[in-house]
Amino acid sequence: MVKILPNSFRRLISASTIVLKGVFVAAQDTPYPGQPIDGPGGAEYTHQSVAFYDAASKADGYWLFEPASPVPSEAPVIVFLHGYGAYNPMAYGKWIKHLVAKGNIVIYPRYQKNLVWPRPNGFPPNAAKGIRDALKVLQEADGHVRPILDKVTYIGHSYGGVTAANLGVYWEKYRVPKPAAMLLAEPGSGPFSGARLNDYSALPADLNLLVIVGEDDYVVGSEFGQIVFETAVNTPNRNFIVQRRDTTGHRRWVMASHSEPYCYDLDFDTGVRNYTAQRVLYMSRLNEVDFNCYWKLADALMEVTRRGKYADFAFGNTPQQRFMGWWPDGRHIKELDVYQPFQIESKMPVNATAGVGRK
Repeated sequence: MVKILPNSFRRLISASTIVLKGVFVAAQDTPYPGQPIDGPGGAEYTHQSVAFYDAASKADGYWLFEPASPVPSEAPVIVFLHGYGAYNPMAYGKWIKHLVAKGNIVIYPRYQKNLVWPRPNGFPPNAAKGIRDALKVLQEADGHVRPILDKVTYIGHSYGGVTAANLGVYWEKYRVPKPAAMLLAEPGSGPFSGARLNDYSALPADLNLLVIVGEDDYVVGSEFGQIVFETAVNTPNRNFIVQRRDTTGHRRWVMASHSEPYCYDLDFDTGVRNYTAQRVLYMSRLNEVDFNCYWKLADALMEVTRRGKYADFAFGNTPQQRFMGWWPDGRHIKELDVYQPFQIESKMPVNATAGVGRK
């Protein structure tokens, strides 16, 4: 269901142009098939709706998602950095709804005008401008949920992971909130090198960091994720996680491709139909990889960072962290492989290699 405001009620807010696109139902009445009832990744929600704002007409613009029903006075902030070309937030729509229904504000910087401009070196400054502008609206404009900025989380998929890691090193330079938690989902740059760094030893020492790669990610592979994990030597609380395919199900398989974080929702569709958007519509699926990998780990990462809860779901190679759900016959879906900093010398077997190596 959706509550769409008529055009006459869409508002222009603050000095920048930000349009309220609508208030959409965020929380389903029952868990999705395979989703836990509660806990990290689960369907225990505190808000039923999400207010969706659009300020993304320019490359340095943003989309904004705020919890509603009920509307809180303040909420913690997540910066969600999309993959290359995914400047249509429908691509991760169900994940965004999940995050907002849990009580978070989500800032979704556009950072790309199109598939060719700007070049990747322009992604971090564009994203940073979008973050700053979104925070200004949240802090100053009437009718918005005020942001809690002491423990901001950054989530980045694909090139968004490269951009997130860059912002994590240069957060002071770009005047964005210091990341307290960061989840890099299948991060990488494919044939490009812009915004990449040689090492990530300058990431904050107190950052809680998860790097997740897919066994069958042939778009960007695991190379960049391994570089971040291996060189973030001053960030001790970090894990490297490999999500693996499981083809032992009787009627369906669990895959481990570059597209696993996609979970589109047309409520947030902006109409863009570039190559990435078409790939999202074709490849996106909602299953245990969402609930028990990306959603679970992100939720647990934020909870341990903010409140010291669910550390055993976020870190440490525990059964709770590795768990990926059950097949209908009671067998476990293949668990996550988890590596900790002391295991770097083990050369972490992943399998997938991107079609184009690092430049």
